Amino acid sequence: MDRRSFLRTGGIAALASAVAPGRALAGEQPQAQAAFVPADNFEDANFGSGPRISNRLNQGPFPQYAPESVVPDSDVMMATVAHREPNRGFGKGLITYIVADQGLDEIDATDKLKEVERLVAFPLGDKIYIRPTWREIQPVPGRLRFPAYWHRAFAAAKQHGKRVCFRIQMRAPDYGVEALPDFVLERVPMVRLSGYAGEDRWGERAYFEPRYDHPFFQSAWRDLVERLAEQYDGHPLVETVDTFMYGFWGEGHTWPFENNPFPSYAVAEKTWVRMFEHQRKLWKRTPLVTNTQPDFSRVGNSELVDRTVRSFNWLRTDTVFIENTQIDQISNRPPWTGAMLEVGMRPQLPGPSSNPANISRVENTMRHVLDVGPNYWSLWNFHGISVRNLQRYADRFPGIFEEIRARIGYRVRPTLIWAYEKDGRPGLVVGVTNDGVAAVPGALRISVETRDGRRLAGGSLDPGYPHPGKIRQAQLRLPRGTDWRGLRLRAELEVKGVRYPVTWACTPKPNADGTLTLRPNLD
Repeated sequence: MDRRSFLRTGGIAALASAVAPGRALAGEQPQAQAAFVPADNFEDANFGSGPRISNRLNQGPFPQYAPESVVPDSDVMMATVAHREPNRGFGKGLITYIVADQGLDEIDATDKLKEVERLVAFPLGDKIYIRPTWREIQPVPGRLRFPAYWHRAFAAAKQHGKRVCFRIQMRAPDYGVEALPDFVLERVPMVRLSGYAGEDRWGERAYFEPRYDHPFFQSAWRDLVERLAEQYDGHPLVETVDTFMYGFWGEGHTWPFENNPFPSYAVAEKTWVRMFEHQRKLWKRTPLVTNTQPDFSRVGNSELVDRTVRSFNWLRTDTVFIENTQIDQISNRPPWTGAMLEVGMRPQLPGPSSNPANISRVENTMRHVLDVGPNYWSLWNFHGISVRNLQRYADRFPGIFEEIRARIGYRVRPTLIWAYEKDGRPGLVVGVTNDGVAAVPGALRISVETRDGRRLAGGSLDPGYPHPGKIRQAQLRLPRGTDWRGLRLRAELEVKGVRYPVTWACTPKPNADGTLTLRPNLD
């Protein structure tokens, strides 16, 4: 049963109607709130045990003594310790923003395409992020036609061994031109947003939203997303794709405006659920990433977030200090759910402070990045993107950057390795720990192999394990007559059926391919 069906039964529906007071919508018609779906309480939600895995390894317990004696006379023969070097891999890292709110206009450089290449090469960034508008990538119907900076970014990412995350914006209030292509604007009614409070800039001009539920809009949008998925689902350079969502920047809101373009909440939610399900079915291998934006605009965000988690896709947030429901959901997400944290840094450096109890807001924000346990953190100079500005922050706050790089995401290592023999057959018990701040965003697979790559044993840990600061044990039974000394231990991350190499984050130093050579190192 999905949350929509659940909330239609019993007293929960009454509670939901009380949570959301009425608000005027398009045409100033009052909105019926009885069907409103409130935000999940992630701590209490039952999201199950995670994605399906194959070849589940025995994960204990492993008694040494009779009468059980699963691993008789086992002894720790090898141990590793954590290191603080960056540990790059799929599902984690620092993301350099190339374009975000304003396209190329946001890049603070004379030669903007050259700066795109320099941004991709920026050594502190592990991934890159690009956020063009629909108009930029499909100016005419029937085919995709990406802008020059898109091609430059992908080419540079391939050159520097980095992956790309992207979002396509259907509304972009900071652009100087429309985000929708003309062929959509010519056929789809637009609704003016009204009833705002807050920043003065929102009163400087009129803002409009399309009737997303209009048949032509839906047809054109489906063509767009199908073409994107056909080209980029499972693409070797693509890390994640943001879920299409309502409103400004595609984040799920049109704050501070109090209406939306839909005739009712029910129509809004139904429209966005249908759009999410279409994306979910198309992106079979690449993770979708859905914003945890609270449902200020009453369009069904909570249902989208819930479906994202239950379909084993990922989440993102653009806040640390505001909208505490986002912080709650990111912090209490299921362990196998990856999470991105977007926090913009203004191009202008904050003034220095000699009082550690009175630091600037931007420094305070950066010092709280790790508190929500993210897999990713944005390197984004808000409306002033350049390598120069990023480097100035790195130079001003070297300790913060070093700490985040040393702890962000998952950082797994075989902390303790036991050897044993039972019934004439040798085996290992590998205790895998996680020195990062996030659980494994999928399922970690471990295997043992010969020096020439012949696999002897292996399988999967349960999704999300090992959790940060914990040890998860797994048994590897070796063929008879095998000497474990000199074998190699390999790790892989499985996400949506795709396996990605993982480099052990430890000392002794792993091999060039990320494996660890097993040898006794305890006196």
